[in-house]
This record gives sequence, C-alpha cells and structure tokens, in this order.
Amino acid sequence: MFNLTPNDFKRSILDCGAGPSSFNAQMTRSGGKVISCDPIYQFTVEDIQKRIQATYPMIMSGLEENFAKFVWGDFISPEHLGQVRMAAMNRFLEDFTPGIREGRYQIQSLPELSFSTGEFDIALCSHFLFTYSEQFSEDFHLAAILEMCRVAKDVRVFPLLKNFTGKPSPYLEPIKEELGARGYKVTIEQVSYEFQRNGDRLLHITHTKSGNQ
Repeated sequence: MFNLTPNDFKRSILDCGAGPSSFNAQMTRSGGKVISCDPIYQFTVEDIQKRIQATYPMIMSGLEENFAKFVWGDFISPEHLGQVRMAAMNRFLEDFTPGIREGRYQIQSLPELSFSTGEFDIALCSHFLFTYSEQFSEDFHLAAILEMCRVAKDVRVFPLLKNFTGKPSPYLEPIKEELGARGYKVTIEQVSYEFQRNGDRLLHITHTKSGNQ
C-alpha cells in the first residue's frame, strides 16, 4: 500500500497512528528499523487485547454492511479478512512488551511529535488521515502532514478516501495545493494494493532540493 521498495526497507521508518499493527514486529524480525507511534500504546497488552476483542464484531458488521464497497480478491470474505487481521494483531501483541522496552512503540500522536527534525527517512500513515475526515478537520490534517514532513524526508499517506464512501476526502486537493505552495513535491501515486474500492492511491510528499521545514 505504500510502494515501498527493498531499499526503503533498509531506511529508518516512522509509522504514525500505527495502532495494533504487525508491521513493526515483522520489520524488526527482518532487520528493519521502525518506530511506531500511537496513543493506544499507553495501555497494557491486556487492555489493548480487550479493545480489539470489543471492536472486532463492529468491524465485521461494517464490512458485511458495506460488502460491495470492497474488492474481494486477496481476502475472499469478511470472515477471511477477520482471520488475517486477528493473526496480525496477535503478532503485534506478542511483540508489544519487548517493543515498548526497546522504544519501538511510543506513546505519541499527530499533529505533534517529539522526534527531531529530519530524524527519519520515511514517515507512513495508514487508514487514519483522510479516512477519518468526518472526525478530524482540514486544519488537523494539514498540521499532521506538515509534522510528518518535519521529522521525515519522505512522507506517504494511504488511502485517500473518506471512510466507507469510496470517494476522495474533501481535504485532499486543498492540502495538496497548500503543500505545493509551501515548496514540497506532492504526487498522487497508484499502488498495487486495493481493498477499499477505488482506494489504490497514496499521497507522496518529499522535500525539494532547497529544503522545507
């Protein structure tokens, strides 16, 4: 979903709004360097596990109600998707305690991060920005993306759709224009991953040669 190359996997990566994702665990086992940040990391493994179990029925219900809005290829049914995602969450739960100890999981949230300017090569954000356009304002989205641009040279946000609508977030174009006006190189790129119908594009922001802060 992020068009990451084998060379990208060797770079330092920040995963923003990572939640109970297995990305950090899998990358760490492969020798990668990832820091994940999310306010949910303030809770214990047991608390997070309870939250996952409590929200699972609601997620499954939403998938079934919006079945036609998804591309059922790699995942053949809501039940199959649920099994795959629960397996990924279990990998996260197994990795969470050592990851907290090692500083790989940090209790931080956009739009303000404690990391140094340019500390990371790549910053990623999946299924948070643009997805929750109803819950968070355009100003919040812009501030969050600018903060990601501050701490990383290469920023990628996926997907660009407002949750369950199949339509681009209304914030996408004005934010793209504002970032361009501030001197960032901004492109919308197609990716090979598509689960939410029409959700096969990411927003890719990089610093210009003159630099942006």
